[in-house]
Amino acid sequence: YAKQHQLDPKNIYVVSIMPCVAKKGEKERSQMIKDEMKDVDAVLTTRELGKLIKMFGVNFVDLKDEEFDQDMFGEYTGAGVIFGASGGVMEAALRTVVDVLTNQDLDNIEYHSVRGQRGLKEATLQVGDLKVNVAVAHSMTIAKPLLEEIKAGTSKYHFIEIMGCPGGCINGGGQSYVNALIRNSGFDFKGARAKALYDEDRAMPARKSHKNTQIQKLYDEFLEHPNSHVAHELLHTTYHKQKKFK
Repeated sequence: YAKQHQLDPKNIYVVSIMPCVAKKGEKERSQMIKDEMKDVDAVLTTRELGKLIKMFGVNFVDLKDEEFDQDMFGEYTGAGVIFGASGGVMEAALRTVVDVLTNQDLDNIEYHSVRGQRGLKEATLQVGDLKVNVAVAHSMTIAKPLLEEIKAGTSKYHFIEIMGCPGGCINGGGQSYVNALIRNSGFDFKGARAKALYDEDRAMPARKSHKNTQIQKLYDEFLEHPNSHVAHELLHTTYHKQKKFK
């Protein structure tokens, strides 16, 4: 983007709006900094953004509808929308993987077996000639047994999704607070938030990540192809064991 628009990358300031407070620390990781420039300069949680909207008196009812700026990443797909719900990343990936492995553009793209608020979600999916075992966990309590199986070499799963917060990002630490009266009333606010994402997904003209034309262009003109050297350098990261604090 900087090269195409003849900009100095140091003059680009990236602000990410996130449901996750952990993103504030993540942006400081050395793996997220290249040539002394951070991938993300500042992180605001959705709760902080809500406070700013109220502080400056922005009334969305009076605002005219507009399209996102289409200078780089204005386009998005239904697969991107559902990332926020537990099982959403898994489902989005499956929509693309199944198309790639079967060399088809399939219409049946909803994987209800990985959706929902229940604990561990498991499924065996027929993908071409392969039977793929998948598992979805949200919260570290549910995830720990899966991780122990991987360490022991006994895991039967080919693909695992883990989200730290119960319900996924829709219930992230940076999201708006839910009144205790609402929580205690039995209202399933996590389910309602997830439903909003799946409803938007179904309304989207493109519902598969690889159908995003701006991402296609990014690979054609810069990243070359999935898992290329430049994609690995810019999009992949590494982790190492941290010391425990007493």
